[in-house]
Amino acid sequence: MNQNIRILIVDNQSRARQSMKALLNTWYPNAEVREATNGMEAIQLTEEFMPHLILMDARMPILNGIEATKLIKAKQPQIKIVVLSMYSEFETEALSEGADSFINKSDLPERLRETLIDITNKNFQK
Repeated sequence: MNQNIRILIVDNQSRARQSMKALLNTWYPNAEVREATNGMEAIQLTEEFMPHLILMDARMPILNGIEATKLIKAKQPQIKIVVLSMYSEFETEALSEGADSFINKSDLPERLRETLIDITNKNFQK
């Protein structure tokens, strides 16, 4: 896996962001990881930070993750976005709005890791 990847974690729950960041730090120890609390912040940080990968919660205040995914992909289609949610009914909409993958938050961490390996191997190898 590419160790110099830039990752943006977007979730309105601080505990979820911190848990995801800790997990990512074990898989990508040299990654640059930033956080946003809603879709609007995600759009702003994407412009500044230009992440390779965004882990986006589907349900958030101000601007939800599915709408933020649509807006980010319209401007930056090369950025890979994995939408995360406890609610599987968001999967079809997330994928139709441009998400590269959808993962249920109740899935085991190995599912997320396999998805990230697949995305990073396909898109970030030189």
